[in-house]
Amino acid sequence: MRSLGRSGACLFLLAGLASGGPAAAAALEAPAWAITPEDGVCRTDLELTSRSGAVAPVALVSDGDHVILRFAKEGAPPEAFLPIRVDMKPYSNLVQRTGEEGVQLMALSDETLSALRRGKTLQIAWLSDEAVGASLSGAAQGVADLKICGAQVAARKRAHESELEVQHARVAAEARAKAVADEQLAAAKAQTAAAQAERDRIAAEARKADAETQALNAQAEQARAYAAEQTRARQAEAERAAYARDYYYRDRAPPPDPYSSYYRPYYPR
Repeated sequence: MRSLGRSGACLFLLAGLASGGPAAAAALEAPAWAITPEDGVCRTDLELTSRSGAVAPVALVSDGDHVILRFAKEGAPPEAFLPIRVDMKPYSNLVQRTGEEGVQLMALSDETLSALRRGKTLQIAWLSDEAVGASLSGAAQGVADLKICGAQVAARKRAHESELEVQHARVAAEARAKAVADEQLAAAKAQTAAAQAERDRIAAEARKADAETQALNAQAEQARAYAAEQTRARQAEAERAAYARDYYYRDRAPPPDPYSSYYRPYYPR
């Protein structure tokens, strides 16, 4: 049997089809386990072989707490309760379909894992048209190493996710603080602009009132100047009239007032 990876990561050599028996499995060599870390889990790939030589690739995957048998089978139902055989003894487990097309996951129970560690051969009858199997040589250490690797990788992933959550929370907090600061700055700018607009309005009104006052003062000044000019004109006219009278009657008295005879003073008795 060859492993699915170049490193030869095959845990089991399936011994025996339904009629092959343990002797057929003993003729196959079981290479050492090769465990590969993935995203939060560790896996080991293996190839189960049938009596005719057909190969059915599967993988054991662990996050440290659980071990799952992952395989591909077209037309499988969303859920099923199927057995695998260890040393010809059946151990049934729940199978569920994933989001990937045709990929199924079988969660192995503690009883099934204990049987894998102690057993010599693994056989699955329903994985392909023929029963396929592999040897369980080295399974005790292999399953233990798989779970240890899965626990370490899962812990590292959780720590990384926690760090990312802290970073995201810090970035979100900084974004919220910046948004609040920007909002406060915008409000302050709006208040400053409103205050400046009010000052400008008051200044404009003051300038308008001052211009109106200056216009009224100018009009009053013009009126005073006009009145003064009229007064000066009347005085000049009076002076001219007085001068003419004095010049004309300088040698004789002025004629009596024609209206003076009509005036009779009133004296009370």
